[in-house]
Amino acid sequence: MGFDPVLVSTVNIDVSKYPEWFGIDLSRYPRVDLGFELKAFGIYLRLLVGSSIKKALRRYHANLIFTDECTYKRVLDELKRRGIKLVEYIHFPIEASFKKEFRSTDVYYGEDPYVLERYGKFPMNIYYRLYLKFLPFFLRENPFDVASLILTNSKWTAELSEIVYGEKPVVLNPPLPPKTGLAESVASFDVRSDMVVMVGRFSEEKRYHWVIQKLFPELRKVCNNARLAVFGATSTRTAKAYYSKLIKMARSLGFRVSTQLGVDADIYLVENASRDLINEVMDKAKVFLHATINEHWGIAVAEAMARGLPVVVHKSGGTWSDLAGEGVYGLGYTTSEEAVEMISKVLSDSSMWRYHSTKSIERAIDLTFDKFVEKASQLIKKIL
Repeated sequence: MGFDPVLVSTVNIDVSKYPEWFGIDLSRYPRVDLGFELKAFGIYLRLLVGSSIKKALRRYHANLIFTDECTYKRVLDELKRRGIKLVEYIHFPIEASFKKEFRSTDVYYGEDPYVLERYGKFPMNIYYRLYLKFLPFFLRENPFDVASLILTNSKWTAELSEIVYGEKPVVLNPPLPPKTGLAESVASFDVRSDMVVMVGRFSEEKRYHWVIQKLFPELRKVCNNARLAVFGATSTRTAKAYYSKLIKMARSLGFRVSTQLGVDADIYLVENASRDLINEVMDKAKVFLHATINEHWGIAVAEAMARGLPVVVHKSGGTWSDLAGEGVYGLGYTTSEEAVEMISKVLSDSSMWRYHSTKSIERAIDLTFDKFVEKASQLIKKIL
């Protein structure tokens, strides 16, 4: 599009791992940050987004700002004065989390299972409530009144945003990382094992504990060869503690647990695995399970679909509306019994497996990075 990007953040921007993680090299682009290290209180640093934008504007002449944060209230006057276009990408309308008028949306704090899992207990509930007290001082008002273009990640988020703001953003699904790519060939049902794969950071809202305590024991009653492999990051102390908790939990239930592959076990809990290793396991497994409720998007599900894995997801959030297509491209459940039924059928029925494997690839084709760039460029050109 002819722009020279400048990367702006509140924390130090380390792009050294991006080629490995995503297949994107950002090292040639200038970077501006406030010098913070992301070790703790990360959610509070979001309040300083406006300050980081102001710092960038002192150094560079900008025509367009693209942000996926909503706390840029204190820089709006300057953007208006300088005639700078603003594009906001909404991952989730934060107002639905704390404004009492949105209680009926089921995502008000205290109702949303996603929020409850992470911030419902002491001391995290105090940590989150204090953040919400500060938020109004930095939060922009209705984004449709201040931004030139409002985008969002899924139909589910768009519908919720319409409830909050009175207008519906344009849906622009996040892309697959270039490194992920589409599987060039998908191994047949017959050469795969009865492995159920899950991917995502080791965090309460991912509900791995629910899968280990409730779902997997029920699954083993109908599919005694079924195994579970969970891959996730443990980059924080909280994640590490949750990871250790899962290992103890699984062993207390009588399951053989391994923290590495290549060992005979019932449940594999693997931390900080490489993308290549995850893909290798996916290419030998039969189904991908996602347990998060009200996931705004679900990139791990998209990556599994790109490998040709049938996906089973909770009937909520953007994962269900946009990735599974409310049953068109993936299977859905609301209870553990429904999840077990779906998974067991995919594990045992080769024709059903082939059908949903094909549907996964069909959906993933539209999520490539090149298609994302093409769609985003068309939308941005309209406001320039």
